[in-house]
Amino acid sequence: MVKRTYLSIIFNTEGERPSEIIARLQSLGFSPITGSRDLVYEWGDHATVADAISLIDRVHATLGGYNVLFTAETIDER
Repeated sequence: MVKRTYLSIIFNTEGERPSEIIARLQSLGFSPITGSRDLVYEWGDHATVADAISLIDRVHATLGGYNVLFTAETIDER
């Protein structure tokens, strides 16, 4: 089973450029994807809920002041 964290971003025209936001998230290990979500973070086999919470804390800190909203979902997939 593989654990993944998906992010969806809501950009604001008064905020930072989308390309800058994506670049900052890529620096955390996220990859852009197509579909209903914008980015994915692929975990190793032994990621915990605490690991996912820590990652989302880092996303929050990274996007602070950039005037964007995000949602996160971490799921186990086969």
